[in-house]
This record gives sequence, structure tokens and C-alpha cells, in this order.
Amino acid sequence: MAEQVWRTRGSARRSTRTLRVRACAAVMAVVVLAVLVVPPLAQLDQQAVDLAAKLQPPSWAHPFGTDDVGRDLLLRCVHGLRVSLLVGLVAALVATVIGTAVGAAAGALGGWADRIAMRVVDTLSAIPHLLLGIFVVAVFRPGLWPVVASVAVTHWLSTARIVRAEVLSLRGRPYVDAAVSGGASRWRVAVRHLVPGILPQAGLAAVLMIPHAMWHESALSFLGLGLPAHQASLGNLVQGARGSLLAGHWWPTLFPGLLLIVPTLAIAGLAGAWRDRLNPRRRSELTL
Repeated sequence: MAEQVWRTRGSARRSTRTLRVRACAAVMAVVVLAVLVVPPLAQLDQQAVDLAAKLQPPSWAHPFGTDDVGRDLLLRCVHGLRVSLLVGLVAALVATVIGTAVGAAAGALGGWADRIAMRVVDTLSAIPHLLLGIFVVAVFRPGLWPVVASVAVTHWLSTARIVRAEVLSLRGRPYVDAAVSGGASRWRVAVRHLVPGILPQAGLAAVLMIPHAMWHESALSFLGLGLPAHQASLGNLVQGARGSLLAGHWWPTLFPGLLLIVPTLAIAGLAGAWRDRLNPRRRSELTL
């Protein structure tokens, strides 16, 4: 009886998890399709103004309403989401490459190289990411690539720690000891055994970094330090809607905020499923 109850609960849990993963995948498919298809079909004039249509509530003509100068919010939100995803993807890729290189070198070399690398990581981690990002962006003119550089420079630290820990774990595995005892060079051990072992963890860290990078970009744009104010980005849209929200117009703030929150939750759900595959917490998950 107890075994039957356990199997029933396990089946229900797996069904719920599968449904959640499918829902997250569907949301991300819609998001990716929108940012790939809509901008080429509906070009956005960043300087367009239509004061006669300003602050119109959501309708069939404007599903997300219009902003304080009469621009269609749906179109601007899609273009802004494309910018945020681009920043997140590129920054996550650059940060993952930097963090993987530093963490792998520290874990493989050990000794003084490991100590120096980790002390640098600890020092940079003590500085709030947003403050460090503001400093990096302030050095350059407002634009997309300074924001990407700011996010990448401040987000590789956690990846370096994860990769270093994985390398240290792999170095103690019996097959690595056997390869070293058999006369394999350090380069061959790294390429043959260490790199394949750290790539799944590095990839998971990169996926989890994408929404973090999107929020970082939006925060910089909200503070006026990211993209120029006239360009569509989710941070700029939220920043420009503050006055409208105080006047009782909720839609210019709600929809850009939702387009930040929904992809973040979807990516987190997919990354959580990937993490459970890589590191099952319970014996029952090994068969999923």
C-alpha cells in the first residue's frame, strides 16, 4: 500500500514537473518568435510622436495602449524585449567564457594561481554588481555595447566559482588519477576529462545568467545610464512611464514589467529542469 501511494505521488510530481517545463518552453517559444518576426515586419520609428493618441488605454487598435507621446506600447515592448534578450544572451556568453576560463585555470593549476584567482574573485564580489556596472557604463557613451560590457564584466564571478569547484571535484575522480598514472599530459587530461565535465555546469550557469543580465540592463536603463532615452528598451519604457503611473495610467508600466517577469520565470523554470537532470536531489529523480 505504501509503495503504491509513493508511486502515485511520484507520478503526479513528474506530471506536474513536465507540465511546468512545457509551459515554460511554450512561453519562451512565443517570446523568441515575437522578437524574431515582429521587428522586421513592423519597423519602429524611435522619434515618432502622435500627441492626439497619447495615453490611450488598451484596445483592439493598441492592445497594450499607448505611451505619453502616443506611441504604440506593444510594438515598443517587443522591440525593447529584443534589446533585453540580446543584452542577456551576449553578456551571458561573454561572462560564461571569462568565468569558465578563470575557474578552470584556478582549479586545474591549484597552488598560488588558485589562491590569487579566488582572492580577485572575492574582492570583486564584495563590490555590489550594480555599482560596478554603473562605473563601467559611465566610462563610455550611452549605448548597447557598453551595457553588454558592464553586465559581462560584473557577472562572471559566480561562474568562475562553479567551474573551479567542478574542476576540483573532477581532479579527484578515479579515472583522472588513472589517466595521470598512465602518463597522460596535463593538456590531454584537461581536454579529455575536465572540459567535458565542466561544460554542462557552465552552460547551466549561462542560462541562469540571462534573466539576471536582462534585469541588470533594465536597471541601468531605468537609471538613465543604459541605452539612450529615445530608444526602446524595457528599462527605458518603465522609466518613462513613472509620471503616467502617478497620474493613474497603469498600462505603460504594467506591460513592460510583465515582459521582464514572464521570460525570467520561464527561463528559470527551464533551467531548474536542466539542473535537476544534472544534479538529481533524490534517488527517484535518476530515472526521470
